[in-house]
Amino acid sequence: MNVQGMSLAEVLRTAAFALRGNWLRSALTSLGVIIGIAAVIVMVSVGQGTQREIDRLVSGLGSQRLDINPGAGRGFGGVRIGGSNFFTLTEDDADAIRREIPGVQYISASLRGGSQVVYAENNWSSSWQGVQPDWFAINGWELAAGDGFDTRDYGSGAKSVILGETVRRELFGDEEALGQNLRIGRVPFTVVGVLKSKGQGGFGQDQDDLVVIPLQTARRRMASSASLPPGAVQQVSVGVADPDALSTVQAEIEALLRQRHKIQPGEEDDFSVRNLAEIVSARTQTTKLMSLLLGAVAGISLIVGGIGIMNIMLVSVTERIREIGLRMAVGAGPRDIRRQFLAEAILISLIGGVIGIALGIGGALLVGKFGSLPVELNGKVIGLAAGFSIATGLFFGYYPASKAAKLDPIEALRQQ
Repeated sequence: MNVQGMSLAEVLRTAAFALRGNWLRSALTSLGVIIGIAAVIVMVSVGQGTQREIDRLVSGLGSQRLDINPGAGRGFGGVRIGGSNFFTLTEDDADAIRREIPGVQYISASLRGGSQVVYAENNWSSSWQGVQPDWFAINGWELAAGDGFDTRDYGSGAKSVILGETVRRELFGDEEALGQNLRIGRVPFTVVGVLKSKGQGGFGQDQDDLVVIPLQTARRRMASSASLPPGAVQQVSVGVADPDALSTVQAEIEALLRQRHKIQPGEEDDFSVRNLAEIVSARTQTTKLMSLLLGAVAGISLIVGGIGIMNIMLVSVTERIREIGLRMAVGAGPRDIRRQFLAEAILISLIGGVIGIALGIGGALLVGKFGSLPVELNGKVIGLAAGFSIATGLFFGYYPASKAAKLDPIEALRQQ
C-alpha cells in the first residue's frame, strides 16, 4: 500500500484506528486535558459571573457616590443610639457641604433603624430610613405607585411612609397599599408610595425590605427616645455630578468637615468618608487577580495533560518502530509519519477537550445552581478552550512525531 501523500481524512482515520487499538490508555492519557479544559471553563465562568455581580453592585450603589459616617462607624439598630459623642455629623454639616462644595449634585442626611411594621393582623420586621429628598436620586430609587413625599412632609415631620416591595407584599399581599394606615413600632403612618423593586443586592441582602420616612419624622417619632442630640444624623450621602471629580470632592468634604468640627492638624477625624467607587475598584482588582490565579491553576492542569500526551506518544513510537519501518518501506516519507503521530496526539487532546467542555459547562451550571458563586457562561471562552485542547495536542505531540519521522527505516525493520 502506498501511503505517500495520504489525505487528511485518511490520516485521521488511520490515527483513530491506532488509538482504538489501545483505547483505555488513550482515555487515561486524555484525563489531564479533560480536567484542564473543564477547570478553565468553570473558573472563567465564575470569574465573569463575579465581575457581572460587581458591575450590578456598582449600578446599585452608584459609582458617583460618597458616604460620610461618624468616626465610630456603628449603627443603633433602632433600639439604642448611644451617647452624643457618637453623633458627630449634623444636618448643618450636610447643608454646609451642599452650599460650599460646587461638585456636589445631590446630598441627603439620614437616620435609620429597625422595627416591627404592622398592618391589621399582619406584621413584618424591617428597617426604616429617615431621609431627605435627594436620598432617592442618590440611591437610584423610583416609585412604582403613589406620589411619595411632598415638601410639606419633609418640613413638618408628617407621618407618611413609602414601602419597599417586600414590605408591601408581606403586609398587603394583593390588597391596595396606597392610602392605608399602618404602624411602625407604635407610631401610625399613612402609605403614600411604593418603591420599584430592586431585588437582591450585591452583598446578598434584600434591597426591597425597607420603609422610608421623612428625616424629621424619624427624628421626632422614631429616635426621640434614644437621646438623639439636636440636629444629629447617622449618615450623609453625597452624589457627585462628575465621576472624574470624585476624589477632589472627597478631599474638599474632608477639609470642610475638619474645619467645621475644629479638628487640629495631626488629630484623628471624628468622621469617615467612604468612596464607593474605590471600594468597588479594589474588589474588581481582587476578582481579576483571583481569576488569573484560578486560570493559572487550570493552565497547569493543561500542561500536565500535555506532558502526559507527550509521554504516551513517545511510548507509542517505541512500541511501533517496526510499523514505522514498514510504512517507510512502502513509500511513506518522514512528513507522512510526522502527520500520522501528530494526528494521534491531536485526536487524544481533542477528544479530551470535547469531554472537558461538556464537564466544564455542566460543572459551571451546577456551581450556579447549588453554589453561592455567580456564574456566566461565555461562548468565546468555550471556543478558546477547544482551541487550547487542539494546541495542546499539537505542541506536545510534535516532539514524538518528529522523533518517529527521523527513524531510519532499515534499523526500524530490524526491530522485533
